[in-house]
Amino acid sequence: MATHSCNEAYVVENGGLKGSSKETRPGRTAHNMSSSSLRKKSDLALVSKVPCRCLRMLLANLQEVILGTKLTILFPAIPLAVVAEFYSFGRPWVFALSLLGLTPLAERVSFLTEQIAYYTGPTVGGLLNATCGNATELIIAIFALSQHKIEVVKYSLLGSVLSNLLLVLGTSLLCGGLANLRKEQKYDRRQADVNSLMLLLALLCHLLPMLFRYAGAPATPTADLTLNLSRASSIVMLLAYVVYIFFQLVTHRQLFEAQEEGEEDDNTASGEEAVIGFWSGFVWLVGMTLVIALLSEYVVDTIESASASWGLSVSFLSIILLPIVGNAAEHAGAIIFAFKNKLDITLGVALGSATQIAMFVVPLCVVVAWTMGIRMDLNFNLLETCSLALSIIVIAFTLQDGTSHYMKGFVLLLCYVVIGACFFVLRTPLTDQPNMNNLELKLPTEAVFRA
Repeated sequence: MATHSCNEAYVVENGGLKGSSKETRPGRTAHNMSSSSLRKKSDLALVSKVPCRCLRMLLANLQEVILGTKLTILFPAIPLAVVAEFYSFGRPWVFALSLLGLTPLAERVSFLTEQIAYYTGPTVGGLLNATCGNATELIIAIFALSQHKIEVVKYSLLGSVLSNLLLVLGTSLLCGGLANLRKEQKYDRRQADVNSLMLLLALLCHLLPMLFRYAGAPATPTADLTLNLSRASSIVMLLAYVVYIFFQLVTHRQLFEAQEEGEEDDNTASGEEAVIGFWSGFVWLVGMTLVIALLSEYVVDTIESASASWGLSVSFLSIILLPIVGNAAEHAGAIIFAFKNKLDITLGVALGSATQIAMFVVPLCVVVAWTMGIRMDLNFNLLETCSLALSIIVIAFTLQDGTSHYMKGFVLLLCYVVIGACFFVLRTPLTDQPNMNNLELKLPTEAVFRA
């Protein structure tokens, strides 16, 4: 009864719930289902007894947004990071606390976009999820760009793709296979095929700028030509992503909606209706984004100090550590549904995030850098690009038959371990000057040719 009265207050705040009907309610995508697995159902009985309506709404929102997740224990890391920065504590401490603070914030942004989607309808809600799903990576990248740390941008985005393809999917298939040894594990190949096709297009756009540099005449400076090719490829990728979103939300929406078959647990059931109002969700989303921006600035400012203090290369921190901590909530949700033998949701989370990073966030960073007068291209260097290429090829072969078992996950996980070990021993100096993309400095092979 108390919960019902609070829901009535939310409806009064917004003038009705647009997404309450079954026809207009947004489809439960894999990302929505993954995020809901980490949520806690709130008991608003005590809150409903508060006499002041404004205070009651504020307390209800605090309970839903701050206490409504299993990652609540990590929220104290946010003020601790601010205090550590303000009082000039050790820079590695600021880096570590900022990473921990980003973990629950990323999950809460997903929750808030889903709540807003109940009022805006399925199409706008899908667009919110498609653009805000990897807000943490995008904000970190923009702050790194503003400081001309282009290598950090490339490493972190590459790490996000590799983490989703190999670590998340590998761990999920391994755990799901071991937990369901006596069950047949199947998934819909059609969604996986679409995402694999998009990833291959992204790989082509990354390969060509690198190959173009090797194919150019030794005496011809190709840095500007490579940069122009990267910008043109980025526009093509963004156009392809727009069509992909239209394909996902309009023409083939049924392929990307998670099917909730059988019994539903409390977390899934609680996600069937909005628990906060539209304007409350919007204000919370803006506030969470600002806090993510603050912590992202801390991460970018302190990553080199953490690298020197911990004895780990910047490439390892950016490619391995940043994606693991930043997407921990989403990764945990994918693994949970793999345990339940719901591989369509797991694949939707892992492949969907990798596709969004590769086809939207990376080219958007190139375009943003272009507007800022920064020379960022799509050449991720030979080792990084080959790691991406082999990972996408391995994934394409792994998912081609529509079935799964623990051996597939084990192999994907080993691939990630080998790549992580490679970047662990790699000691590439971080270059942060605006003209860092002068590729002639990066390819000593051509110096030999000219000699």
